[in-house]
Parts: sequence; structure tokens; C-alpha cells
Amino acid sequence: MRAMEQWWAGLDGRVALVTGAARGMGREIAKALGRAGATVLLNGRDGSALDVVVSEIEADGGKAAPIAFDITDEAAVDAGFERIREEYGRLDILVNNAGARDRRGALDFDMASARKLIEADLVAPFHLCREAGKLMVDQGSGRIINITSIAGPIARGSDAAYTAAKGGLDALTRALAAELGPHNITVNAVAPGYFATEANAEMVENPEIAAWLQRRTSLGRWGQPEEIAGVVVFLASPAASYITGQTIAVDGGYLSHF
Repeated sequence: MRAMEQWWAGLDGRVALVTGAARGMGREIAKALGRAGATVLLNGRDGSALDVVVSEIEADGGKAAPIAFDITDEAAVDAGFERIREEYGRLDILVNNAGARDRRGALDFDMASARKLIEADLVAPFHLCREAGKLMVDQGSGRIINITSIAGPIARGSDAAYTAAKGGLDALTRALAAELGPHNITVNAVAPGYFATEANAEMVENPEIAAWLQRRTSLGRWGQPEEIAGVVVFLASPAASYITGQTIAVDGGYLSHF
């Protein structure tokens, strides 16, 4: 009951870092955390795009600031976390949302491209989790939420590198939950299904894919970016204090039937 009371009170006083926050699901996650009361640090490579989302959160009564760096640049990540430590003194929530996409079959991948994708989708989140974990261990609490994919537990052709990276991120989530749990830090993942984001614009406009999704998903449609935000805010809240090491699919029922 006390946790539920705290859940309704929101995330006041919490500091959250959301990567890939300039557009799509990251943008909606950042805005939802801001509405719940967190001070949201928005990460991406384009500072001007981040400023737009900061303005949106502030216009909605929230608190936000941009923190632009490339998540695959180790030195930039370290500098970003040093800035968080100096300016805010804590980090309560990390949402690892940024990533890369390259829809090619394994036989068509050159190794440089494969390494680049895995670097963005698995190695960089590992680094971010490590740096966030250091801050959270010091303060004795925290929430890490990795945005994975339904491509983690299942697979399809022509997507091997992405599937491998997202499967690895699911495994990392479980491993960190075991390692960081004694420090009162929960680590969970959210696995989106088919979402109508800017990155999927070409697919969204394809009527054949829309017809296929209507047959293939329980809800019969694309997910909208704002529909990912609720589960992230929940996992960041005290109401989810006994949930860790889990991957929650937000997929319109894609994984529930065949």
C-alpha cells in the first residue's frame, strides 16, 4: 500500500537520463517521466533537437535539460556522467533507449557494419549501465530500464546482427539485476513490438505491412510511440520496487499467439 501511495505521488526529486530522447519512443518516455515529476536529462547527438523536447517538457510543467553526447564515444559518455555527478549529485533512473538499425542478412554484412551495430545496441548500453550503476551504488538505490525488442526472444530472417545485440541486452538486464540487486537497484527491460516511429516511416506507409500486422497482432495495428511510456514510468516508480530482471513486451499481443 505504501508503495502505491508513493507511485501516485509521482517521481518528484528523481533525476532521470533518457538516451535517444530527441524523437520517437525516447521523446515520449522523456515527456512522461517529466510529467511524473522527474528532472529529465535528455541525451542525443543533436543538441538543437533535444532543446525542442526540453521546451515541450517545461511547457508541460516539468523539469528537463539537454546532455548531448554520442553513446558510442567512451570519453564523451564518461564526461557526461561526470557532469551529472557534478551538477545533480545523483542519478535515479537510466533509460537506455538509443540504438541503431541495419536490416541486412548476415551474409550481406561486412564486419565493420556488424561491429558498429553491436557497439551501438549492446556495448554502449553496457557502458551506460556501468556508469549509472556506479552513481546508484553510491546513493544506495536506482532504476535501470533497457529498451530492447521483441527481436531479443524471437528472430526472423535478415536481421541477425540486431537480434544478437538485443538478445544480449536482455541477458545483460538479467545479469545486472543479479549483480546490483543487493544495492537496492532494479534492472528491467521493455521490449517494443512494431511501433510507428520515424525510423519505421517507410514500413508504416506500406499497406501490405499494415494488413499483416492486423492479422499478426492481437490489437491489429501499429503501436504509437506514446504507448511505450507508461510501462517505463511504472518500472521507474516505487510501485515496481520488487520487480527486477524482467523483460516486459509491449507489442500489441505479437508474442502471445501465432
